[in-house]
Amino acid sequence: MYKKKKEKDMAGRVLVVDDEKMIVKGLKFSLMQDYSEVDCAYDGEEALEYVRNNKYDIILLDIMLPKLDGLSVCQQIREFSNVPIIMLTAKGDDMDKILGLDYGADDYITKPFNILEVKARMKAILRRNSSITQKEQKSNVIKAGDMKIDCDSRSLYIADKEINLTAKEFDLLEILAVNPGKVYSRDNLLKAVWGQDYTGDARTVDVHMRRLREKIENNPSEPKYVHTKWGVGYYFNV
Repeated sequence: MYKKKKEKDMAGRVLVVDDEKMIVKGLKFSLMQDYSEVDCAYDGEEALEYVRNNKYDIILLDIMLPKLDGLSVCQQIREFSNVPIIMLTAKGDDMDKILGLDYGADDYITKPFNILEVKARMKAILRRNSSITQKEQKSNVIKAGDMKIDCDSRSLYIADKEINLTAKEFDLLEILAVNPGKVYSRDNLLKAVWGQDYTGDARTVDVHMRRLREKIENNPSEPKYVHTKWGVGYYFNV
């Protein structure tokens, strides 16, 4: 019923889902000029099987499908994948468009459509999706000199050696490292790490900073990473 691809990532993989075979044939012919692989499904159940067994960069999904309608397909895909989805609809009713977006679609195109518009919409979504992914990856791992901070696993490595920090020590280092060069006052750090309702004073920050430096600095009195702006606060710089 469906064709399972080899288990590997391929750039430019598209799934076209529509029960009108002439539309599918036309889309596939046009998209093959720009994308490495274009798979085709003709009903909702077949579409779900394809998506569960393959990795796609983007999906063109018709709303009116046999066996399982496009909105249901979109909703079920969103339970396990964030692949970009463009809904195709023959109706001019705005409600279909709104429902498509509510069910997790990224965009919609009303039939009859111009293939150049379809390609332009696809490229715009793929560019946006790629940009978001790059920003997320960039923000999850911070590298500065021989220091690497993995914000997801909350791990710190210096010269490839893991340094064990307490939760508060890691929070302080992460806040400073995300914005190198920016000076944070003790009060700002206290509120950010301990919360607005914390009743302690700013000396708590100094104590934790001293312990943090003892762990990450070769010479805490001449810090390489976490510096003091006298009378103001702390900042990160390498």
